[in-house]
Amino acid sequence: MYQYNEVDQITVDDRCREFRDQVERRIEGTLSEAEFKPLRLMNGLYLQLHAYMLRVAIPYGVLNSIQLNKLADISDKYDRGYGHFTTRQNIQFNWPTLEEVPDLLEELATVQMHAIQTSGNCIRNITSDPLAGVAADEEVDPRPICEWLRQWSTLHPEFRYLPRKFKFAITGSANDRAAIKVHDIGLRLRKGPNGDPLIDLWLGGGQGRTPKIAQLFKQGLTVEQLLPYLEATLRVYNLHGRRDNKYKARIKILLAETGLEALQAQVQEEYEALDKSPFVNSVAELKALYPHFAQPLVDVAQASEIANVIDEKLSGEEVARWYKQNTRDHKLAGFRSVMISLKPAGGIPGDATSAQMRALAAIAKRFSRDELRVTHRQNLILPWVAEKDLYAVWLALREIDLAESNIDLPSDIIACPGMDYCALATARSIPVAQDISKAIRKTELQHDIGKLAINISGCINACAHHHVADIGVLGLDRAGVENYQITLGGRSDENARVGERMGPGVSADELPATIERVVKFYIKERRDDETFSLTYDRIGKTEFKTAVYGVAE
Repeated sequence: MYQYNEVDQITVDDRCREFRDQVERRIEGTLSEAEFKPLRLMNGLYLQLHAYMLRVAIPYGVLNSIQLNKLADISDKYDRGYGHFTTRQNIQFNWPTLEEVPDLLEELATVQMHAIQTSGNCIRNITSDPLAGVAADEEVDPRPICEWLRQWSTLHPEFRYLPRKFKFAITGSANDRAAIKVHDIGLRLRKGPNGDPLIDLWLGGGQGRTPKIAQLFKQGLTVEQLLPYLEATLRVYNLHGRRDNKYKARIKILLAETGLEALQAQVQEEYEALDKSPFVNSVAELKALYPHFAQPLVDVAQASEIANVIDEKLSGEEVARWYKQNTRDHKLAGFRSVMISLKPAGGIPGDATSAQMRALAAIAKRFSRDELRVTHRQNLILPWVAEKDLYAVWLALREIDLAESNIDLPSDIIACPGMDYCALATARSIPVAQDISKAIRKTELQHDIGKLAINISGCINACAHHHVADIGVLGLDRAGVENYQITLGGRSDENARVGERMGPGVSADELPATIERVVKFYIKERRDDETFSLTYDRIGKTEFKTAVYGVAE
């Protein structure tokens, strides 16, 4: 795991002092809210419906126990005893006061954390495959390049005031768990002929009002070419991106209006003209990061012993279900990655209490090489659990109500905060997600259903990625009444696509039964273990629409 160097710490400490001065001037009245807004946003501070909300960066989703314990302390001291993990692998606190935020940021800085660039029209938190470095199917570990890009993009003087926010996602596997094709730039790392990484750049993905799937923009970039090429791409976007309309300001719109080949030509021209001297040491800087992410050395004999452990306790029905649903194959023999669901029955998706965070920190320190990960599905991962410790980990998680065996199942719902917190929301998300989860559980078919993604956004901004879910739900305001549109057939993986809207929206009261009809129709029509998307492709929109509404049109 990466540890700050002197420059990192100085940068974060200086930003804390700078923001404290800005907050003091805002409280004194020498800064108006209009003047203060861009400054607070660059420090991750939003003004929500009821209070300020601070979004804390967790670069590529990686945490250690010291950091998680600090987040627990902060949730008790500045919030209401919990934190909310987000689809960008960050954590949000919903109740700090403006006066408290400088102290909060200084506490974060003591454990190498910050809120820089978690908002504003800049390059946001770099996200990645939450199984990076441990996935059995991985070709290239993306974490060193994630950290490299974090250092390149943090407080980059040219890109602090982009036309709109800009998001990166990176994967080193053909099985895309980072949703790279719904980001402004997605990077797919693969092993080149000489063993060095080659990078395919996907451009122009995004959701919101105009959902787009990224297009393959540049194939086979070397690590020597990557930073200059990204610099050229961002410069072209910064120059030509729309600034007259924030809904048309994303690079996906620039790509659509310019055309793929024309935009490729502009970026290539900028790349060739770019002064490369600032990047002369960049590859050496990347290679210096590799030791931070080196695979742990495991004694061969011990690994063999671990791999051969057969724990009879894992054969119990409840724990066996958890093992099947919530653990994943590992790159190292004798280990598994453990997925921790933050979607218990009746819970708020993505929330963890301070007590749970402290317990998870202790579990990670004891059983997972002092490391946790945040996923873009608002769950957590213990990436380094020895097979011999799985039963003990399950018992520890069950003790804190986090042993729910529903990862990737229909009750593993992504939901934004919606109208309970967000000033932009037009409908509630949290209670709707809870109601749907309860309805799904009542059918007693959840484990028979298998993998199925339900995502719920409380407004058109699509923070919950509803466009690319098997079943997407968008909450809107219709003449003062909450109305929920349903889309089907979306995907966020390597075969990403935007779901199709089914038809008229339904009320919050009608929504759980409507979703239940979709799920039961899928179970009825699927063949063998066919996924939802495959069944949807084979059956078609019309048949599903009839199942949802009773009529095709």
